[in-house]
Amino acid sequence: MTKYTLTLILYAISFSLTAQVPEGIVSELVILNVKTGSQKTVLKEVRHFEAPNWSRDGEYLLINSGGFLEKVDLDGNKLGQIQPDKISRANNDHGISFDGETLVISKSDEGTSSRIYTMPMDGGELKLITPKHPSYWHGISPDGKTLLYCAERDGLWDIYSIPTAGGEEIRLTDAEGLDDGPEYSYDGKWIYFNSNRTGRMHAYRMKPDGTGAEQLTDDSLDNWFPHPSPNNKSAVIISYLEDQKGSHPFGKDVKLRLLDVETKKIKDLTEVFYGGQGTINVHSWSPDGEWIAFVRYHKP
Repeated sequence: MTKYTLTLILYAISFSLTAQVPEGIVSELVILNVKTGSQKTVLKEVRHFEAPNWSRDGEYLLINSGGFLEKVDLDGNKLGQIQPDKISRANNDHGISFDGETLVISKSDEGTSSRIYTMPMDGGELKLITPKHPSYWHGISPDGKTLLYCAERDGLWDIYSIPTAGGEEIRLTDAEGLDDGPEYSYDGKWIYFNSNRTGRMHAYRMKPDGTGAEQLTDDSLDNWFPHPSPNNKSAVIISYLEDQKGSHPFGKDVKLRLLDVETKKIKDLTEVFYGGQGTINVHSWSPDGEWIAFVRYHKP
């Protein structure tokens, strides 16, 4: 895959997503108990919504729909949008700091692709953190001082870090291909991410300074977005059944799996379903580590 081809793929994913979603799509917001396998449908509607986060107090879920962020409680009650006069054109890469005080979002503006902003959860002004674009946020350190993101610079897609307060970005990966989805473990000892540096998308982890990369999956599936658990023992991944050639499109056969990060054993958490882009792009563990939230889609 050439650098030019990879750039076109990511551009298409980021800016032509609406064209991929059939009219009349049904979105189902689900919470799943990772121990028992039980599932509960929180919200099911004929519209397109994506990428749930679980609030740090466990009281509600945060979803993206049409570029706006919405709160939904665990009984499916809609609690409204988050400052829609300030937050619009948001993509799937958003989340909440460990202390619950800061919202981090990636959004496009007129004349730019995705850039990263922060805002106090109790309201306030958006602060631009990454003037360079495209930059897609995925993780924040447990102490709240550092952000992690995937960014394209000079035709290469790698993982970067930057102070949450703003400053100079630091490149953490330089492998061939796409490195994406970086998240800190809860103990801050690892950064989990996915990469197709071997020619197929797999889950990895590395030390916070970018050294010591370790491959965690090695099977025939396309494994994306490893979200580390609160107990630091496992990670949830979304697995495409077919090789997606470095992209993570909407509307494919996928399943969620639980990866033991020490033994590398994997077990299925769900059956195969219609999903992909928007299903579980960002961290969505409940604070107690017993549940995850995801979106399952149904064709019209």
